[in-house]
Amino acid sequence: MVYLLALGAALANALTSILQRMGVEDAPASDTLRFRLIAHAVKHRVWIAGLGLMVVSFCMQAAALHMGRLSEVQPILTIELLFLVVILGTWFQYTLCWKEWLGSLAAASGLAGFLLFAAPGRGHGHPNTAAWAEVGAVCAVVVAGGIVLAQRGPRWRRAAMFGGAGAVSYAFAAACTKQASSYATRDFVSIFWHWQTYGLAVSGALAVFLAQNAYHAGPIAASQSTLVLIDPLASILIGIVLFDDNLRTSGAWGPLEALSLLVLFAGGMLLSTSPLITGVRTEGAGREDRLGPRFRRRIGAGARGPAAPEPGAQPSGS
Repeated sequence: MVYLLALGAALANALTSILQRMGVEDAPASDTLRFRLIAHAVKHRVWIAGLGLMVVSFCMQAAALHMGRLSEVQPILTIELLFLVVILGTWFQYTLCWKEWLGSLAAASGLAGFLLFAAPGRGHGHPNTAAWAEVGAVCAVVVAGGIVLAQRGPRWRRAAMFGGAGAVSYAFAAACTKQASSYATRDFVSIFWHWQTYGLAVSGALAVFLAQNAYHAGPIAASQSTLVLIDPLASILIGIVLFDDNLRTSGAWGPLEALSLLVLFAGGMLLSTSPLITGVRTEGAGREDRLGPRFRRRIGAGARGPAAPEPGAQPSGS
């Protein structure tokens, strides 16, 4: 049941990222890191639909976190990359080459191998306030660094930096969710007496805000690859530090885990250099990375027949 809930959350996350990207991709560049970006987004029904799916995903993720471990549930969400590639390739008719498929499969299999070899065990840690403060401070520094790095560079890099900062915020929010869910099972009203509930609200809102900036800053695959890959890795570290999650590192297990992580990062790097991500590198480039026009063409093609290929587009399957 834990795995099914996590997979459902991954699919909902993939759809959320696409719908919310469609809601912010035509916002002015000056809206970056401004609340005007959210004001622009809520005017689009497609973004509101994405917000609804985000709530569904959060509920499934919270249930999975309550029944499972932080270092077990969060890595499963990397399957979102595969869902994303399939949706972009089938519904939006992007031309997918070997880099997208191999990169996504390597990222997912690398994390699957890590879970298999590490066999994360349930910890018995009851983090105190000092431990939460230390982890929170480290996460805050990482998030701030990602925001600073996202201010310059090509669009795909800015999207990736915003995505990385958002991923760390999501990981901290997941830790707060796990702690708050344990309070809720004993006495639901008691969740309002613990700071983790409010920490979840703040870190979750920050994560959503940074994710919107990532979608707005550049190609969706650049933002989503960092959102999906960094989140579980950060969650694994937080699970070990805060909740004493145990990893199997004796004998050959340690090197196998390291190899799995190398495959994971290699897949992420391969995906980040694919044409799907680097197709638009500058502000003045074309609009081939926008999902809204492709979606409208796809709907129109469904009523009139197969859509004509875009100028300069490669045949599907090339």
